[in-house]
Amino acid sequence: MTDNKINKEDIESYYKTYDYNSRRPVFIELEMLDAKQEELLMRSDTFCMYPWTHIHAWPDGYVYPCCGTDINPLGSLKQNSLEELWNSERQKQLRIDMLNGTKNEICRRCHEQEESGFFSMRNSANKHLGHHIDRVSKTQPDGTYDDFNIVYWDVRFSNLCNFRCRSCGPNFSSNWFDDAVKINGGKPIGQKKVIYAGKDKEDVWEQMKPHIPYLEQVYFAGGEPMIMEEHYRVLKELVRLEKFDVKLIYNTNFSMMKYKDLDVLEFWKLFDSVSVGASLDAAGPRGELMRKGTDWDQACRNRERMLEICPKVDFYVSPTLSLMNSLHVPDFHREWIDRGFLRHLDLNINILQGPNYYRIDALTPGLKQQVKEKYLEHIDFIEPHDPLTRATNGFKSAIQFMEATDNTPLLPEFNRVMTRLDGIRDESFYDVFAELKELEQYV
Repeated sequence: MTDNKINKEDIESYYKTYDYNSRRPVFIELEMLDAKQEELLMRSDTFCMYPWTHIHAWPDGYVYPCCGTDINPLGSLKQNSLEELWNSERQKQLRIDMLNGTKNEICRRCHEQEESGFFSMRNSANKHLGHHIDRVSKTQPDGTYDDFNIVYWDVRFSNLCNFRCRSCGPNFSSNWFDDAVKINGGKPIGQKKVIYAGKDKEDVWEQMKPHIPYLEQVYFAGGEPMIMEEHYRVLKELVRLEKFDVKLIYNTNFSMMKYKDLDVLEFWKLFDSVSVGASLDAAGPRGELMRKGTDWDQACRNRERMLEICPKVDFYVSPTLSLMNSLHVPDFHREWIDRGFLRHLDLNINILQGPNYYRIDALTPGLKQQVKEKYLEHIDFIEPHDPLTRATNGFKSAIQFMEATDNTPLLPEFNRVMTRLDGIRDESFYDVFAELKELEQYV
């Protein structure tokens, strides 16, 4: 058996039979797997397809096996190429650990998510890239895998962004730079405002171009991809090569649908499969405070225009669920359902796992109870209309995650951060999020 190519019929069947929480690979039948392959994809709690199909780079140039980790980088694109890091010592050890059933610290976020019932990135990798399982048999005893052909692309070209979200920072947002300098007492923070992953602006693009013939999925994030020239360069190249079967996946702040004379909606109409995850954490003033730079009315207009021009594009809201919006997300979800912007199932909760003082498990016991009751009520509302179970499982898993740990000792640090940002931005967190005002006493 060799790597299985995905065709348009596979994609159509995928959407008809998709089960969000199933670990079953979607582009290969189980009957085509041997016992070892089926064990790895369906039952292993350590194996992940990413180290054989994917590599990830942050805007600052540090390279990781995927975007789900921020520890133990494989190296930096400032010193090495992606190909050199493909078989770095840490990457090779990770492959060995995954095959031997040893949990590697690099994967701790996925393991924590799975313990709370979330469908992790590891699960998703095996599900959507499992048809490349034959690659694993070519792994050498020391973990080396020589075929450097990336089929899932997630390399952040730069940190260029027009927002400064409270849960972000200057590594992922150029717009955060001035605030970071103020927080640092006016002193330099050790980086430029706009940073590029490679040795120069063109480096990453030149390294990635040879992989375009192998691409099956491209994940655009940032920074903010909709204001990046490189994002449109990729789209133009895919159009030129008529690779309309490549699945486009977005994580976007949903503020800009046009770049210069280019309209992303016109590109999306050309591709067989486009999924747009809007990083909207809250509605109205809450959303504008959490994701500084948001124009809430403009976000709503963008959704209306998207429904007019490309209504078949898969669209969902992907809120980063933190202490800040913990009591509000169900209200936001329901508001957009009522406005016809979302179906009940069009929500994908991205649970915030760090920094720890932002996590929902830092809530007080009383607020945790309020959150639990609100989520259970919302689950009753959405579950009958959620055959995908993505939204429903997200709220259920969030309850488990919240109750598993007590991080309330971190509330004073949370308040110090809020006070500092409020002062810099002339805002008041507790005036906007009045439902959390009882936390203000923790100093």
